[in-house]
Amino acid sequence: MRLILLGPPGSGKGTQALRLVSKYGIVQLSTGEMLRAAVAAETPIGLQAKDIMANGGLVPDELVVGIISDRIEQPDAKKGFILDGFPRTVPQAEALDELLKRKHLKLDAVVELRVNESALLERVEKRAEETRARGEEVRVDDTPEVLTKRLAQYRSLTEPLIHYYSERRKLLTVDGMMTIEHVTREINRILSAIGAVEPKTAPARKATAAARKTARPSGKKAAKTAKKASKAAPKGRKAASRKIGKAAPASQRRAVGKAKKAAQKTVRKVAKKVTKKRAKR
Repeated sequence: MRLILLGPPGSGKGTQALRLVSKYGIVQLSTGEMLRAAVAAETPIGLQAKDIMANGGLVPDELVVGIISDRIEQPDAKKGFILDGFPRTVPQAEALDELLKRKHLKLDAVVELRVNESALLERVEKRAEETRARGEEVRVDDTPEVLTKRLAQYRSLTEPLIHYYSERRKLLTVDGMMTIEHVTREINRILSAIGAVEPKTAPARKATAAARKTARPSGKKAAKTAKKASKAAPKGRKAASRKIGKAAPASQRRAVGKAKKAAQKTVRKVAKKVTKKRAKR
């Protein structure tokens, strides 16, 4: 599964990325972290980026794409990844498309967390007030002033990506103003709906299906055998009854024949005696 999470600062991309990483065993790829890792490892691209960063310049897109290219080749990214902080512009998105095409990989989805900017500002103001009430120092980048600047930058540079990925039918929009749990459930639901991931219970269902498939032939065989036996049973009963029927009348007939013969003999004897007595008279 290969994803991009889009959304303005404060929309909850970081929280949802961590949850996706935990659930699906994929990795979160942050361009900032990847740049620092490449510089520390002194890779060819890292060394080029180091010189540029040391002079206070912005690392060009081609170098960032090169770092991403090296990173997604590593074993832990084989299951998939979430890109964090890249692409930020349409040219970067086009460069990413070319990279994935060369590697014969596809981007499964771009999930946009849509939020209300006014609500985000209110949220930051409230958080800043709570931090001050606890006697803690408010982070420099966690103030309404800084957020306002970052939101303006997002609108001018990154928001065009929504149209870019929508045209390519990759964009999936989620209401980022829902609770964290609701946003997580909705992201998982739409990823399952588009076939980007399998439901967690899929292995169990596959095992059950396989077991049924294995058991089916023997089950059918047993059913056929039982059917044959049930058909054979009445035949056997009929045959047996016919045999019994034939045997019983034969013995009866013999007994009746003997009785008739005995009766006939008795009648003849009596008749002879009567005849003899009449002759003497």
